[in-house]
Formats: sequence, C-alpha cells, structure tokens
Amino acid sequence: MVDETRNAAVRENPARGEWGEDVALKYLVRKGWRLVARRVRPCAHDRRCEIDLIVRTRDRRSLAFVEVKTHKARSPRASRLWRIDRRKKNVLLRACSCWIMHERWHGNFRFDVVQVYGEPDGAHPPEIDHIENVPLFPPKWRFW
Repeated sequence: MVDETRNAAVRENPARGEWGEDVALKYLVRKGWRLVARRVRPCAHDRRCEIDLIVRTRDRRSLAFVEVKTHKARSPRASRLWRIDRRKKNVLLRACSCWIMHERWHGNFRFDVVQVYGEPDGAHPPEIDHIENVPLFPPKWRFW
C-alpha cells in the first residue's frame, strides 16, 4: 500500500512542477517580462543542470534565471527558500555559468525564485511568491 502511494506521488510531481512553471511564466509575462528559454540543460555532461526559466526583465537590459518551486500549500514552519540547499545552489550556479558562457552573454543577470502554492485542479487560484535577486552568484563574480 505504501509503495503504491509513493509511486503515485512520483508520477504526480513532474506534472505539478510543469503546472507550476506555467503559472510562474504567466505571472512573469503579466509583469512585462519576456521569455528567453524554458527548461534549459546547458551542460551536456550533467543532466542535473537545468534552468527552469530564463527571462528578460521588464527593462530588457537584464536576464533573470528563475528557479520555480511548486508546493501544495504554504508551511508556516519553513522559510521561503528552504528547498534550495547548498547542493542545489551549486548545480544552479553551474547551469547558469554554462548558459552564460555558451551564449556569450555580457549583460546583467541575476537569480530569482518563484514559489507557487496550490494544486493544478484546485478550487482556489494559486498563490505566487516571487523572490528577486537571490544571492546565488558570489560577489564580484566574473567570467571574462
């Protein structure tokens, strides 16, 4: 019985994650941001390196690498960024670095997190928590 419940949850998570990315993208587009790429895997040798969304900010001069986290409901005990630990930050940093180097991006960039709370077929509209400029990149970090 436990295995059946666990298997159903594993099958459900990718669908919920994709729904969360759709909700986050619609939210950012409503803010005036423009999609550059979605579900990018810039490091061919490492499948873990994935960037959920790459968007141009409203001023069109900066890029934002966006990690989307989808949750069923808010948890009063957990901080807003508790799902992005040191290992995940290192993977995201490597993925963003690979993309910047591959695309030869010389402009401004930052890292944002969008958390979506809700269910795809829920009765209530999803809640969105957009955390801008999360410190992923080390200070004075440069490629060139």
